[in-house]
Amino acid sequence: MYEQISHSLLNAILDDLRPEIQRQDLRHFYTRLGANFYAIHSLFVTLYGHRDDFNIQLLTLVETMARGYIDRAPDLEAIDIQREYDYNWFLSQKWVGMAIYSNGFAEDLADLKTKIGYFQELGINMVHILPVLMCPAGKSDGGYAISDFRRIDDRVGTIDDLRSIAEEFRKREILLVLDIVLNHTSDEHEWARRAMAGEKLYQDYYHVFDGRDIPDVFEQSMPEVFPESDPGNFTWNEAMGKWVMTVFHDYQWDLNYTNPAVFIEMLDVLLFWANQGVDVLRLDAVAFLWKKLGTTCQNERKAHLILQLMKDCCQVTAPGVLFIAEAIVAPTEVTKYFGEDAIVAKECEIAYNATLMSLLWDSVATRNTRLLSQGLKNLPKKLERATWLNYVRCHDDIGFGFDDSDIEQVGFDPREHRRFLIDYFKGDFDSIPRGLTFMPNDTTGDARICGSLASLVGLETAIESKDTKLIATAISRILLMHAIILSFGGIPLIYNGDAIGVLNDYSFFTDPSKCNDTRWVHRPKIDWAKAELRWKLGTVEHSIFTALKRMISIRKEVPAFADFNNRDILHLENDYLLAFVRFNHVRPSELVLVVANFNDEPRFFDLDWLVPSVFGTHDVLVDLHTGRRPAQSGSRIVLQAYQFYWLTKAEVSPGEIGTFIAAAP
Repeated sequence: MYEQISHSLLNAILDDLRPEIQRQDLRHFYTRLGANFYAIHSLFVTLYGHRDDFNIQLLTLVETMARGYIDRAPDLEAIDIQREYDYNWFLSQKWVGMAIYSNGFAEDLADLKTKIGYFQELGINMVHILPVLMCPAGKSDGGYAISDFRRIDDRVGTIDDLRSIAEEFRKREILLVLDIVLNHTSDEHEWARRAMAGEKLYQDYYHVFDGRDIPDVFEQSMPEVFPESDPGNFTWNEAMGKWVMTVFHDYQWDLNYTNPAVFIEMLDVLLFWANQGVDVLRLDAVAFLWKKLGTTCQNERKAHLILQLMKDCCQVTAPGVLFIAEAIVAPTEVTKYFGEDAIVAKECEIAYNATLMSLLWDSVATRNTRLLSQGLKNLPKKLERATWLNYVRCHDDIGFGFDDSDIEQVGFDPREHRRFLIDYFKGDFDSIPRGLTFMPNDTTGDARICGSLASLVGLETAIESKDTKLIATAISRILLMHAIILSFGGIPLIYNGDAIGVLNDYSFFTDPSKCNDTRWVHRPKIDWAKAELRWKLGTVEHSIFTALKRMISIRKEVPAFADFNNRDILHLENDYLLAFVRFNHVRPSELVLVVANFNDEPRFFDLDWLVPSVFGTHDVLVDLHTGRRPAQSGSRIVLQAYQFYWLTKAEVSPGEIGTFIAAAP
């Protein structure tokens, strides 16, 4: 389609817009629509051009974007314009995130507003509030089975509560992140209920089949997501008398994106929440959006086209809003969710760095960095205007999805090594880690692990045994892992409770709605009386919180920690250390050397391994975290067990070097 034909079609569409779509000033909307319409039209043709109702659906799409723009508040429009001007704003080192359940961090959304000071105290300025939309009791999948996309769950509050939080966040320059589940709805959603009532219009919103012929062909190539609790990918619905695709749980019906009405409905949902003041939309289960016979129904090309179209449409109505791709897929696949442009993210600006997360846990278990170094060497390069979300753990399980060839490269058998990792974190080798398995698959041998960060690194065991040395070791591991995500490049995301060492919560075993899902072991409710121990010197909470607070504060002041592909991973002659160099992309001479020891014995880093050398012979190095010089003998820097350094050149004149050295430890 020639671009001029596309724009002629746009003019015709604008002439046909509903009379009620009027506003004094649509200047920015029309400018953005004109700039993006060729891409929007091309994608819409690719996805839906074969349909007889194509022109009607395209008109509806433009009207949906226009209504979203009309409903956008002036202060949100001002933010859009500001972020369009400063288009790399989200790559800054100043952003540090936290993921919370609103009724785990607080009692509900109203109570959460009273606890915003905690975020500012720690230095958090991006808050991901885990699912708060309406879900059925007992069939919620932790909030991801949505029965109403425009309503806050009554158990956590109201939409006015969320708007109030969004407004308060904006005053304090905190970004609000909210989940939107794109792949499926609850079977209690209005669309599903009307489908069950026999309405063909809404049956077409889902993948529905009269018999097993087509589902059986799908099953031949589709893996099972929850083989233990929900085997298979289809569920018989008695009311409808049909089979419906349910990839996750039998009460979660997969949406049918071959229907443009579904796309438009879900775009309208995204714009609705953008207009409530949400800065970042976390798009759940994006790898599953497009279903095709004979495939795994994951990572399909048209799933990417769906995301590109959503991004282009959002750019017209709410360009200041970012997308996070929740795509926990193979390392070679994950960067595709940024988009295929050479520089700019055309799908999602942010993606979870699940590879880094799983590799960090491997190093904790093995006490070496062989697989970590190998895996990072092959981590695909991100786009310039996109960024990673780096995390130690999240609300979900820990999966060891690194590449089999990387495991083989370091001398391990992939299946046996993953089995070792599961057994290690279950505590089969020693009693230090306290993890629970999640969704073991006897056929494939796969399994995942659950547990709070503190319990998985041994803090729970250490506290029970009152072993002060083991407590110190566990704290060092917690800080080490956060030191990596804070300095690696991207937006670090700290999980609820990790900043104060919250342990496993086994009370979920007594809750019938949760007892079959071990992920609830690391979704505890924070004890705020205990959280106050973060102010008491000598407590575990104080040790972790104050150290993380300092690390976050330092990160925000170091331009080298911004994310402009300004990281060089070092290949070391040492299997226990991880090291990389970060540099200021504006002034490359401003360097930070990050070195971390994942072993339980002291190890050394030799500055001579830096080729070409990033520091001169007479440079005085200082650790940004402690403000002190590292323990050093000649060119070798000593790291204690689970110690890390953020090393940079000390700003001292030649005449001061002798004094500086004399004062060193």
